[in-house]
Amino acid sequence: MARSRLRARLPITVMAALALMSTAAAAGTPATGTTAAGTPAAQPGTGTGPDRPTIRYTEYGIPHIIASTMEGLGEGYGYAAAKDNICTLADTYLMVNAQRSRYLGADGRASPGQNQNGTTNLNSDLYFQRMNDNRVVERLLDQPAPNGPEPEVKEAIRGYVQGYNRYLAETGVNNLSDPACRGAAWVRPITELDVYRHAHAEIIMGSADPLLDGEVNAAPPGASAAAPSAAAPSAAAAPAASPEETAAKIREAMAASRQQGSMGSNALAVGSQGVAAGTGTSMMLANPHFPWQGKNRMWQSQLTIPGKINVSGASLLGLPAVNIGHTDDVAWSHTVATVAPFGLFDVQVDPLHPTNYLVDGGWQQMTSQQVGVDVLNPDGSIGRVTRTLWSTRYGPITTSVLGVALPWVVSAHAVRDANMDNLRALNTWFHLDRAKDVNDVVSTLETTQGVPFFNTVASDRKGNALYADIQAAPNITDEHAQSCLTLTGQVLFNQQLRLPNVPPVSIFDGKRSACDWPDDPNAVAPGLLDPHKQPRLIRSDFVGNANDSAWLANPEQPLSFPRVMGDTAAPRSLRTQELILTAQNRISGSDGLPGRGFTPETMRQLLFADNSRAADLALNATVSSCRSQPFGLVLVDGNLVNVSEACPILAAWNHKYTADSRGSWLFENLWYFLTNGQAIEKLPWRVPFDPKDPVHTPNSLDPGSSAVRDALGRAVLALRNAGVPLNAPLSDVQKITRNAEQIPIHGAIHELGVLNVVTPGTVDGKLDITFGSSFVQETRFTADGPPQSASLLAYSQSANPNSPHYADQTKLFSAGQWVTERYTEEQIAASPALEIKVLDR
Repeated sequence: MARSRLRARLPITVMAALALMSTAAAAGTPATGTTAAGTPAAQPGTGTGPDRPTIRYTEYGIPHIIASTMEGLGEGYGYAAAKDNICTLADTYLMVNAQRSRYLGADGRASPGQNQNGTTNLNSDLYFQRMNDNRVVERLLDQPAPNGPEPEVKEAIRGYVQGYNRYLAETGVNNLSDPACRGAAWVRPITELDVYRHAHAEIIMGSADPLLDGEVNAAPPGASAAAPSAAAPSAAAAPAASPEETAAKIREAMAASRQQGSMGSNALAVGSQGVAAGTGTSMMLANPHFPWQGKNRMWQSQLTIPGKINVSGASLLGLPAVNIGHTDDVAWSHTVATVAPFGLFDVQVDPLHPTNYLVDGGWQQMTSQQVGVDVLNPDGSIGRVTRTLWSTRYGPITTSVLGVALPWVVSAHAVRDANMDNLRALNTWFHLDRAKDVNDVVSTLETTQGVPFFNTVASDRKGNALYADIQAAPNITDEHAQSCLTLTGQVLFNQQLRLPNVPPVSIFDGKRSACDWPDDPNAVAPGLLDPHKQPRLIRSDFVGNANDSAWLANPEQPLSFPRVMGDTAAPRSLRTQELILTAQNRISGSDGLPGRGFTPETMRQLLFADNSRAADLALNATVSSCRSQPFGLVLVDGNLVNVSEACPILAAWNHKYTADSRGSWLFENLWYFLTNGQAIEKLPWRVPFDPKDPVHTPNSLDPGSSAVRDALGRAVLALRNAGVPLNAPLSDVQKITRNAEQIPIHGAIHELGVLNVVTPGTVDGKLDITFGSSFVQETRFTADGPPQSASLLAYSQSANPNSPHYADQTKLFSAGQWVTERYTEEQIAASPALEIKVLDR
């Protein structure tokens, strides 16, 4: 698909230049449907649904799907999802069936993990073909719940397949309105196995980015799995590195991967003591920062079986449940956690027979597997590529992590993935979709243990706010880790070289079978950490998470937990600080807004205030540095730069990344040059980090620092070289194009400590947003009555440029507006845009 050609984040000024070269034209149209409005869809209060699945479309193409069975609900979801995004879905099924090289060529790019275009089609195909040959998903489907799907999950997915295939049959491949796959040979009817393979790919994607290339290119000394690849360095050519050097390279690669654009989120749950008096019992803010392109797009819906399930929110496209949203009584969201969902095992190999490895004093033979995939040749013929891939008792061999070589010489490295045998996440989300309170949420997380590498934050009608990092985490207790970590593993796991957003990665001594992850009788599956040892917190004021560890879910009650779950007593990201301060200041009434406590209006207003914590901490010092330069001149990188123009611009800036802000782009460039990928505590602060005051330290940037001076000079020079005025409003430089119309985008990169994260990049050579605020939802509960909610899908419901819902919500996002939710039958029926589609037999 041409749309999927993304690049990692470019230097900011280059993207600004791209933005300035964009042109404007007209955009989309209001919502339309498939049949006339007014068809009765349900019998409110009767406890029964319609005879046939019924899709009610309201404003912005949001489908409210009602049925009498889970199969019918899945059918409605499948039909509506295909109508909006069939090309994205078909492309995903092509990937999990290991056929991208067959239809799109081996050298194209694929996105099997969290990041976009992380590997080649060929490597992606070999990765998935190996799992398909091993029947990984089929074996899980054969198991009873909780490890296999529950009956209602199977019913919903059976219906989803019917709905998807029905839409495709009604429309025809050659008549699809989306040019990305119209007439494509790879668009076909799907099977239930396709959907389960897709779900499994989403569950394991936390390991795909760092490990996939190393696994499919691993070859013993003297052999070659494939032609040399930049993602899989030659072990023989690489000089031996010390444990510290290897650990440092891995951490730097992981930090760089996340900085270039990786999934993240904010979530804030406010309990009865945190809402404005007399306005409700609790509130919830969901703000995932997911990709704007590809298989990890979210899609909004409401799913209803009267008397059984009523849930509204969003899911990863193609999963017929709500992953983030609310029921009648509970609202919840997920944030990316600080757990590494995989671990490595260093196995000593026999130098004469390097596919033999030592365990407990005896040699064991690695398992070899021939994996082959079809490949489209340049002349249009179909060839075949076959690789020999290797595995141990712990898992597959890898010879790199994010391009960092792990040479297969004296030893080799095997991978164990905590989620490889996890389809339980489907059960988890189906249970969450019927939760009654936060205790139900905790019970679901513990009994299914299916959440992959996510935190869960929730609020309920009773006034409770919940944080829980209960997931499919490796069973690595602190004692087990210290007994089994290699020298490289000690540096990585204990984070002796701390870098932002890098989880503790374990490398264990594979010579001892006792170092494998032990089975815990309290865990749902082998090798997982006891869920009762995983952190959780229920409070009546607030809890939240912005992708740091569980330690400061609420700073009044710091949490402790096994090291595998993340760090404690360590600096928090600026975004975590901003989230905590936003909650504290609103509850105390010290943020300048009227009253105390959250209301729906203040929650929405504070998210889209786009305030930068980095600016709060560093702008005054930056202005002082600017004003102190002799004659306003800075010598940097051989250039004499006059920075005097920047001083009043920065001094007048209000610290915000709203579309009309001036000076924000200049400061973003300055911060980019100043941080240069470093952990925040490494900057020249006068007051260092203090674990006793983690929300307010470090602080007081040193205005006399040469680093601040040089970053200012580089930022001014970069903007001038790009032709961007220093006082350009953000709307002039951070904008995207949809059907030739330019749409300004407010918000900023994670490093600036702005809650509303947007990460610019390029798609097909044009400026776009690659990651950032995606589905946003605020929900309020009162003592009785339905939940009150407003939401926004920042990139809109459809990836199809010919859809009326390709950019309609994107324009709302640009303007800082929200969509008031229609949740009850009466609210849905009252929509002036109502269109109804009944899936008759």
